[in-house]
Amino acid sequence: MSDIFTKLKSWTSLLPPVGVTGAVEIIILTVFVYECLLWIKSSHAWQLLRGMIVIAAFIALAAIFQLKTIMWLIENVGTLAVTAAIVIFQPELRKALEQLGSRNFITNLLAIDDIKNTKEATINEIIKATFEMAKKKTGALIVIQKNQPLKEIEDTGIRINGIVSAALLINIFEKNTPLHDGAVVIVGDKITAATCYLPLSDAEISKDYGTRHRAALGVSENTDAVTVVVSEETGKVSVAVGGHLIRVPDAEALRSYLPVEKETDDKDKRSGSRFRLFRAGKEERRP
Repeated sequence: MSDIFTKLKSWTSLLPPVGVTGAVEIIILTVFVYECLLWIKSSHAWQLLRGMIVIAAFIALAAIFQLKTIMWLIENVGTLAVTAAIVIFQPELRKALEQLGSRNFITNLLAIDDIKNTKEATINEIIKATFEMAKKKTGALIVIQKNQPLKEIEDTGIRINGIVSAALLINIFEKNTPLHDGAVVIVGDKITAATCYLPLSDAEISKDYGTRHRAALGVSENTDAVTVVVSEETGKVSVAVGGHLIRVPDAEALRSYLPVEKETDDKDKRSGSRFRLFRAGKEERRP
């Protein structure tokens, strides 16, 4: 044991001394990096960041294997690449600066995210409303948040913050009403926003599907949300999840896709909440 402690002491002696100022700097940098990662995760910058990581890996390989021509090109277009990155990330950078200058920045920085789970009763209301609207061929688009926040999507619509009920959902999507156009976002047991805009998918899908289905597929490609779609033309119900569009024939098939907080006993509650997500029904092939 004495030899182990001697070795540990010799290794720690190689580390630079950390004073109060150094500790404060470490905390500040840690919080900054954490907030940057949260911002990237909750925005469309994540897809762009993955592309940049691939490019960085390619540059590293070119440097390791001394590919002189490629390195020369990289060095000469470096300034242009930085400018291009600023242009590409312009909307995200502007939003980040706006949040930095907002009054609630410190509050948001110190706040702990509370993931609100969807209860069984709420799922029942969603299913009831979905198939009531399907009978009447009322078009609907319902986005249910899971772990990834949907604040950017909520900001495109009108805030509601109402308890989820079948009557409220049917009322929102009733034709010729002010809120029927667009999607509703459900977080936990509340409808947080309506008339929200969703990103459209570029994937090839069946011609039987319309803009609602393409929007549902688009949000499932960019987030982990589950989206329920009711076709206005056919009255058929579909679910978009994980970049796949799936036709669901009945209520039980729909229920199997929706994220729900299970009722647990005291022992299960101590071990944490449990969730279910199954695949059932017909899945559309995505290229």
